[in-house]
This record gives sequence, structure tokens and C-alpha cells, in this order.
Amino acid sequence: MALHLTRPLCFFDLETTGVDISKDRIVEMAVLKLQTDGTKEAQTWRINPERPIPAEAAAVHGITDAMVADEPTFKEASKEIYGFIKNADLAGFNSDRFDIPLLVEELLRAEVDFDFKNMKTIDVQTIFHKMEARTLTAALKFYCNTELVDAHAASADTQATHDVLMAQLERYTHLEPNVAFLNDFSTRRKTADFAGFVVYNKAGEECFGFGKHKGKKVVDVLNTEPGYFGWVLNADFPRYTKKILTEIRLRAINTKNS
Repeated sequence: MALHLTRPLCFFDLETTGVDISKDRIVEMAVLKLQTDGTKEAQTWRINPERPIPAEAAAVHGITDAMVADEPTFKEASKEIYGFIKNADLAGFNSDRFDIPLLVEELLRAEVDFDFKNMKTIDVQTIFHKMEARTLTAALKFYCNTELVDAHAASADTQATHDVLMAQLERYTHLEPNVAFLNDFSTRRKTADFAGFVVYNKAGEECFGFGKHKGKKVVDVLNTEPGYFGWVLNADFPRYTKKILTEIRLRAINTKNS
């Protein structure tokens, strides 16, 4: 079953120095861009993370310090990367919880003026887990009867994610082949900051998704405990989370003064 696209859809995968969204860096990014007419365009970037790649990370994706020593930094490649995915929707495997939040952090470090507010996302892993609960390797075997060669190479994982989604659309007839439906179906919980530290309640209001104020409205906490905002800004939270909280705080101040 073909996807019905109203704008391009970028399947992407990251290889990184680790799994900490706030601290770790991208060492490879692959994108398979599916155009509305069905044509495809692929790009892969090797990135110098400006820090040593831990041995445990290199053991997973096979990328060493020597392999990226002469590659551009993310900041140097950021305009090209963002230009390639701009005005497209995003799809990945576990992308809502890891790849997208980490990519956003890198874009903020690179001072790229990006806008993801109208971007829809499809997390193929969530669809798989709702249907079968397996890994990407098992998903490719289950849906496509294909072995995943070069697992944890970004380009191989990106192609596998694309293939799994196409097979999912063929297998599950109740999955609508459009990005809006798949975005809703594959979203675990709507968040304001990608990383899940700021979530929406049923009324669409921003609430803290962690800690002692979990479930409380952000504006209420900032009013009753203004020092909590300063603590978050100085703590080890993702840059985008801090950006969203700052926007909420400024919005509340402007509303109070208007």
C-alpha cells in the first residue's frame, strides 16, 4: 500500500556517542527522503562529535574516532542537514523518544533557526510494539522476511525502517496510509518538548512530566514556586526543554501584564 503524502517524508536514523539526549552527540545521520510523487533521495553525513567516541558506542555502530577525525562538525553540516529535512515530516524507529530529541539538541547547539511545530512524526517502533512488540531486526524479519545486514549503520537502519513501515501498511488494513493518521497512531503521548519533560493534559495545557510537580500545570508551578524554573535552567535538562519552559514563562508574564 502506497503512502499518501501531502509533503515529503524523511525516514532518518542517528548513530551517536551514547544515549543521553542532553550530553551525547551525533556521529552519523542518514536520511531517506520520500517525495510526494514517490521518488526517493538519500543522504548520509558522518559527523565529528568533537569528543571521543566511547568504546561501547563504537562497538555498536562501528564508527571510531579515526573515522570521523576529518569529517565536519554538526554545526558545520547543520545548515545542509536542516535544509534537507526542512518542510518535511519525519519517520524513524524509536525516533520520538530518542532521535528527534537529540537532533533538536544538536540544532540548538548549532544555533540553527528551526521550526518543528508543524512537523508530523511517525515512530515505526511504536506501530510495531502496538502490533507485535519486537526490535527493528525482528521487525524486518517479521514483516519483510529479510535479515538486517549492517545493523546499527545509520543508512541500513533507515532503509529497514522505511521497508518495515511499507510492510506494516500492507499487513494492517486499518492503518491509514497518510502521515496525519500515522502520526497520531504512533505517538505515545503528546509532548511540548520532544523529550517528554513537558507534556499536555487533556485540556491541552502544558504540565510537568517528571519530578515532584509531575502532572501539575507549568504556569501554576512557576507562579507558586518561581525558583523551580531557575533550578531547571541550571540542571542537566535538554536545551529544547529549557527553551519551551522559557516560552511558557514569558507567555504567562505577558498575559499577566496585558
